[in-house]
Amino acid sequence: MDTIYALASGAGRAGIAVYRLSGPLAGAALVALSGRALPPPRQAIRVTLRDGHGLPIDDGLVLWFPGPASFTGDDVVELHLHGGRAVAAALGQALLGLGLRPAEPGEFSKRAVLAGKLDFTRAEAMADLIEAETAAQRRQALRQMGGALEALVEGWRAGLVRALALVEAVIDFSDEGVGEVELERAASQIESVRGEMAAALADRHRGERLRDGLHVAILGAPNAGKSSLLNRLAGREAAIVSATAGTTRDVIEIHLDLGGWPVVVADTAGLRDSACAIEAEGVRRALARAEAADLKLALFDGATIDDATSGLIDADTIVVVNKADLVAEPPATIAGRPVLAISALTGQGLDLLLASLEREVSARLEGGGGAPLTRQRHRAAVAECVAALGRFGQAIEVELAAEDLRLAARALGRITGRIDVEELLDVVFRDFCIGK
Repeated sequence: MDTIYALASGAGRAGIAVYRLSGPLAGAALVALSGRALPPPRQAIRVTLRDGHGLPIDDGLVLWFPGPASFTGDDVVELHLHGGRAVAAALGQALLGLGLRPAEPGEFSKRAVLAGKLDFTRAEAMADLIEAETAAQRRQALRQMGGALEALVEGWRAGLVRALALVEAVIDFSDEGVGEVELERAASQIESVRGEMAAALADRHRGERLRDGLHVAILGAPNAGKSSLLNRLAGREAAIVSATAGTTRDVIEIHLDLGGWPVVVADTAGLRDSACAIEAEGVRRALARAEAADLKLALFDGATIDDATSGLIDADTIVVVNKADLVAEPPATIAGRPVLAISALTGQGLDLLLASLEREVSARLEGGGGAPLTRQRHRAAVAECVAALGRFGQAIEVELAAEDLRLAARALGRITGRIDVEELLDVVFRDFCIGK
């Protein structure tokens, strides 16, 4: 096995940088760099590290984690040095000279999974925690890192294994009176598990939305004030604002932390018929974004209520009338939906809009405390399991029913990595940061 190294803290100039080494040469590398014996396990000591020519690299803290009591299960060393580029370059050269190689993205976590220190869901949760930008994302990642999703999936899998044991007993001992009673018990167990999985699939992709951010599209006619509203929400000039109609041609996105919930707000082209090919393409993209959005903000100019925008209003739409500072009495409803009156120019009514938006986002992302499916691969595996369980009740032969149960359990095993580990390693770890 290769011994790998990487910068485990953030790249760039910093007060402190943490480098991680893992593999059979980690201890020898520390001895060579420090010129002294290995320190006691898990105790930080201060040393001067030197390169192969005896020249000092830096003065810092080192820690020694002998395997298997380490994150990866291998021997691990951590070097806490100053975070300058020159230190990083000198250390890298020294480690290469000692036979180590740079780690690939996610390789430390991959080794932890292979050593049985983590399952796939906990490893994915660590990546989510590193990427978390809002409190809700952090809470979800911590729950999953604590084993909530693993426990849920393993509970389902254990139920299927118990059912499979009953079916196998019918196959092996049918001549000894084992039969209908055991099959009924197995079917009851399967129906219970299948119902729980169906409920998890019917959560409107809550876990995935929370990881990626709930998508909100601002729609409206040209010059309704969409770009001005986007800039107000962003607190900066994210979009060009002009009196010329049709300025926005493409979709412009901003990311918001709305009461701890992650939200991606998109400004879109003004909705109207146009002979200009570029503007027409912008309108097409606006309509496509409206179709894909989790929530829409239908924005109207208070002086002119646009019929084209009214046709896009549905239950997932917040209706907003802009330029309230110029309109004496905005309409109370449009297309049967209540109206929020704002002024993107002065900020009037913006607090009410943000409060309404936060309520809508919270209603879509807040769960009942259970562990949601957080990735498409989780959802695909559970859907495959549900399909296999659906075939169980239709199987003519008990041997075929048993095979459907095996397929269902195998599909669940792919979520945690209990089976088919090798084929999933690249899928799970390809987007990890270096050093994790």
